[in-house]
Amino acid sequence: MTADDPTRPPTRRRTASVTACPDGPLLVRGDVELVDDRGNPVDRHRATVALCRCGSSAIKPYCDGTHKAIGFEAP
Repeated sequence: MTADDPTRPPTRRRTASVTACPDGPLLVRGDVELVDDRGNPVDRHRATVALCRCGSSAIKPYCDGTHKAIGFEAP
């Protein structure tokens, strides 16, 4: 329960982390707000999201696996 709404359980905040997958996306976990290049919030429907690093995803900013097809390489 919270002071603002006694019927609602408290929300749990998760520590944020970003992990660069070799030759793949950035995995973003935890309490992070995503914004676009104009500062507008990007909808986030999961606790962990994979963000495109290759620049070729059809669903940017999210990864769609295209990095494998184009042979993207990154440490």
